[in-house]
Amino acid sequence: MTATDEEFSHRDRCAIVGIGATEYSRDAGRSDLTLATQAALAAIEDAGLAPGDIDGIVRCDMDTVLHNDLADSLGIRELTYWAQVGPGGVAPCAMVGQAVGAILSGQATAVLVFRELRGRSGRRFGRSAAPDAKVGGAGSYDEFFAPHGLLTPGQIFAVMAQRHMIEYGTKKEDLGHIALTCRARANTNPAAQMHARTLTMDQYLSARPIARPLGLFDFCLETDGACAVVVTSAARARDCRKPPVLIRAVAQGSVPDPQPGIQFPALMRASITELPASSVARTLYRRAGLGPRDVDVAQLYDCFTITVLLQLEDWGFCAKGESGQFVADGEIDLGSAVPINTKGGHLSEGYIHGMNHILEGVRQIRGESTSQVPGAEVCLVTSTPLPPGSALMLRAA
Repeated sequence: MTATDEEFSHRDRCAIVGIGATEYSRDAGRSDLTLATQAALAAIEDAGLAPGDIDGIVRCDMDTVLHNDLADSLGIRELTYWAQVGPGGVAPCAMVGQAVGAILSGQATAVLVFRELRGRSGRRFGRSAAPDAKVGGAGSYDEFFAPHGLLTPGQIFAVMAQRHMIEYGTKKEDLGHIALTCRARANTNPAAQMHARTLTMDQYLSARPIARPLGLFDFCLETDGACAVVVTSAARARDCRKPPVLIRAVAQGSVPDPQPGIQFPALMRASITELPASSVARTLYRRAGLGPRDVDVAQLYDCFTITVLLQLEDWGFCAKGESGQFVADGEIDLGSAVPINTKGGHLSEGYIHGMNHILEGVRQIRGESTSQVPGAEVCLVTSTPLPPGSALMLRAA
C-alpha cells in the first residue's frame, strides 16, 4: 500500500452518530464534570446507545475533566482506549481524528469525544496574565512584545487584521459583514447566546474598540458549556438511531514557527495574513478527494472575525487578498457561494473552542439546522486559529 493509498483508506469508514450539548451561558452554575456528563449523555442518547456501549474517550488537554472522571460519572465500567489532544481551539477536529484512528486500528468500537469549559464564569482564555517583571530567556519572545502591552490573543489577531488592511485594502466594514452574518444565523437559533439580539452595521461600527481595528463584535463569546459527539464505524453506524454523518477525511497540520504557541510566534512568521489553514487545507482536500467547490456549507473557526476572513482565502473560497470583497458581496450568507457558521458561530452562538462547530456540521448534513442549507451533502469544519491546526470533511451517507 502506497502512502497515498493509506491517506485515502479512511474515507467514509467512520461516522458521527450522536451529538449532544448543554446550554451556552455566561454562568453555568455547575461543575465542569456535570457539564461534560450532561453533554455526553445527550450525545449517547442521540445515537441510540447506552453508556456501556462507549469504550473510548478523547478529551482536550486544556479542559479539566479527565477521561476516567467522565467514564466514572457515566457508569462506564471499562475503557479500551483514551487520548487527549491540544491545545484549545485547534483540538476538536483532531480529537475526532483520534477517534477515527482508534476505531480503524481496532482499539475501540464507539468513541466519545467531548469538550467542557466554564470560559466565562471560570478561566477566561482571552484575558491576559500580568506580565512578569523580568522577561526573556528560555527561548521566550515575550521581551519583544510584553513591554509594549501586546499581551492577549485579541491583540495578536488585531495586528493580523491591520496587516491585511494595509496589504489588500480590506475595510472595517468587511469584518462587519462577518459579524452580521453570524448574528443573523444566531437570531434563528434559540440555543444561541445572541438569539434575541440583532446587530446592524451602524451598531457594529460604533461599538467600543478593544484592540484596533477589532472592536466588541469582532470577538467571540467566552462561554460556559460542553459539547460531545459519538464516533463509530460506518458499518455499525447503520444500526444507530439517526442517519450517520460520514467522516470523509480528517487532517492536521502546522507551519514553521520560532516556538509553539498561539501568541507571539504568530507574528514572527514570514506572512501573518496566512493561518495554518493553508497547509491543513491541502492535506484535507487531497485526502477527501474534494475541493472548495464541493463544499456546500462551512463551519469556520471564528474566535475573531479576522480568522474567518483569512480562512476564506486559505481554504480557496476566494483568492488571496479578495476575502474582504467576497464577504461584502454576501458570499458567506445563505444561498451564496459558501454559507458559514449557520448556528451563529463562536461570535454569536457560543465559544466551546470549536466543538460546537462539529455539532452544527452534523446537523447540516442531517437536515436539522435552524438555518438549513437545502440539500447540504458536504460540510467543512475547521479548528485552525493558529499553529497547529485541524479540520474535518463531513458528508451525507
